[in-house]
Amino acid sequence: MSTDRRVGVWLVGGRGSVATTALTGAAAVAAGLTEPTGMVTMRPPFTEAGMPELGDLVFGGHDVVETPLALRAAKLVDDGVLPHGLPNALGAAIEAAESEQRPGITGHEARTEPRAALGRIVSDLSSFKTRNDLQRLVVVNVSSTEAPVEPHPAHADPALLMDALDRGLAVLPPSALYALAAIEVGAAFVDFTPSVGARLPAIEALAEAHEVPLAGSDGKTGETFMKSVLAPALGTRNLKVRSWAGYNILGGGDGAALADPERAQSKLDSKGKLLEDILGYPVEAPIRIEDVKDMGEWKTAWDHVVFEGFMGVRMKLQFTWEGCDSTLAAPLLLDLIRLLALALERGERGTLSSLAFFFKDPAGSTEHALHTQYDMLERWVLQRVVA
Repeated sequence: MSTDRRVGVWLVGGRGSVATTALTGAAAVAAGLTEPTGMVTMRPPFTEAGMPELGDLVFGGHDVVETPLALRAAKLVDDGVLPHGLPNALGAAIEAAESEQRPGITGHEARTEPRAALGRIVSDLSSFKTRNDLQRLVVVNVSSTEAPVEPHPAHADPALLMDALDRGLAVLPPSALYALAAIEVGAAFVDFTPSVGARLPAIEALAEAHEVPLAGSDGKTGETFMKSVLAPALGTRNLKVRSWAGYNILGGGDGAALADPERAQSKLDSKGKLLEDILGYPVEAPIRIEDVKDMGEWKTAWDHVVFEGFMGVRMKLQFTWEGCDSTLAAPLLLDLIRLLALALERGERGTLSSLAFFFKDPAGSTEHALHTQYDMLERWVLQRVVA
């Protein structure tokens, strides 16, 4: 394996279920132990673009929990997320990723010592690149959802933002500090959560200035994925959607995090934006999220849609989505890592709106219809292949 093809992957929330599933899955595909099912970039025409192979990815990460990856993987086997025997077969890859885990930044550190916290992240990322002789690095936030950020004048100007951090005048959550650190070391940054991450004008401007790509926000894995297919279908038939109610129950770390109303608001904001953008008119669309600990790693969503047909006759559509969020998220995460590595190789900078396909609330784009997003993605990936 040539070192210039290797790509560093730094996962914020590196010992979580999504991160563990992704790195185990990458090793399993690379070893020929499983198929890359669910990975868009592993099917034609994307295979022509020269993205890094999954075996070229070198994993590390930050996490505030100390549960070793091997134990997390074993728990995921018990929960039916990973196949029996797979973590044991991939013990060397899991141990290599475990050796690159570092203590994460807490919310308290971000509030009270932002410059020190930022410096520690930069140091860890730089050391990871040097230690593994990596030319490209992709930082991905898969940590717990944060509460929305209160607007501050410094959020709009890079110089003001850095000065405010130095003087303790602006508070940034950990996700934004990770975005800043990624930009400082020349890494791509992806926010797979609805946290603020890089979505502040000052941080986006810094990414442009430092010539690094950004992507986000909030991976589109289940219920919203279905909305992005069904809402355009109703719209193209000229059927008027009157209401679209969603009820979600989930467990695990996500369920516990979203039991906090402030943190849940970030998720609700992210999930609730697409209907009006797709249909072109406001829709009554309440969404509820409930933490049910017994669900573990699994999630169920029930949607109730009322739409109006010819001569005002009202009809209903209901669907239930049941799935394992980590299993749905992991292949998308690996797709994004490969795509951002490609963006780094091409010298792309700033927010990549063409990656809207992967997100509930796509940065840089108001396009939510899945088929249109797929066309955008394909054009972006193949633009230089065709040229």
